[in-house]
Amino acid sequence: MKNLAFTKMHGAGNDFVLIDDRDGSFPAGEVALLRALGARSTGVGCEGIILVRESRTADFRMVFFNPDGSEAELCGNGARCVAAFARRIGAAKSDRMRFETAAGEVVAELLADGRVRVAMPPVRGLKDDFVIAGVPHRIVPVAELESVDVAAEGRRIRYSAEFAPAGTNVDFVRYLPPSRLRIRTYERGVEAESGACGTGAVASAVIGVKRHGLEFPVTVETALGYELEIGGVFADGAFRELTLTGPVQFVFTGTWEI
Repeated sequence: MKNLAFTKMHGAGNDFVLIDDRDGSFPAGEVALLRALGARSTGVGCEGIILVRESRTADFRMVFFNPDGSEAELCGNGARCVAAFARRIGAAKSDRMRFETAAGEVVAELLADGRVRVAMPPVRGLKDDFVIAGVPHRIVPVAELESVDVAAEGRRIRYSAEFAPAGTNVDFVRYLPPSRLRIRTYERGVEAESGACGTGAVASAVIGVKRHGLEFPVTVETALGYELEIGGVFADGAFRELTLTGPVQFVFTGTWEI
């Protein structure tokens, strides 16, 4: 038996289990263990498991797992939470830091007001209502969010042949020009509606600026009522300097018996 120390956090309602794995001892290859840890009724419960590991080129490396045990390239709200966590455990030596992810290097900053800002990787694959903001997102503009069956419709699009075999995240968005939107997300790997999605917020803002008359900075209201701010520049048909800013919260610490 072994007791695993962890910290539970959430970023705008998107909740995570964070683990200091700088010694490399966490058995990340054991999918059953990841699923058990992420299960809400029998484990700690979360929408993502995040490891902080050593890095040779940055302050640390962020490794992100969905609660189904699959690894994802990036999680925006997870990146904001891991920045605050890394600062607390000493993996980051200042409030401004650089860290590795599978989607590329990320720069983050802990702000004086308690929020965390991350500089997001460039978006790619932008076409109609689809964009890769670290991970793929299909945007579905809607007139009324409350009436959307996010679970059923999100699952249908996520598993559709158009996005096979990897699938996609699905964001249902109500655009409120000039600079606001509301969002509900079906998250790949969680396989359910998420409390919030940082990459989805960025993807929705990008599509909103390009196609729906929005202007940066864009305020994004999450499903649980928190607000995220998406900054950026759109010029000559291209996006640059994209940022994701919002609140993070330490919820509790504990140990979990493996």
